[in-house]
Amino acid sequence: MTRINSSSVYTERLKQWIDEGIEISAIKEKLTLEGLDEAAIENCIREFKKMKYGRRQTIGFILLAIGAFLGFFSFVLTITNPVPGLYGFFLYGLSSLAIVVIFIGLICLVG
Repeated sequence: MTRINSSSVYTERLKQWIDEGIEISAIKEKLTLEGLDEAAIENCIREFKKMKYGRRQTIGFILLAIGAFLGFFSFVLTITNPVPGLYGFFLYGLSSLAIVVIFIGLICLVG
């Protein structure tokens, strides 16, 4: 069995497998057929998971930032009350939307 630095050699292939949506078990089989030892396969799988969940984590942080901005914007519009007819929308609508976006961002981070 050969022993190589799988994280540097297989980075492009891992990105391709993420785009294709290949399961981890299928990746293990492909790497085993290529003759990699168990430690190299585990390194590849670890790198695969890191790359796969890295995208989701980035989206989660973006959604958290958007939700925080919406919440702050809702607060400012509620306090200043520039359009009295829209007070309820600013207080309940935008705040609720901000909370929903924040929770979606948290789900992306945790799940």
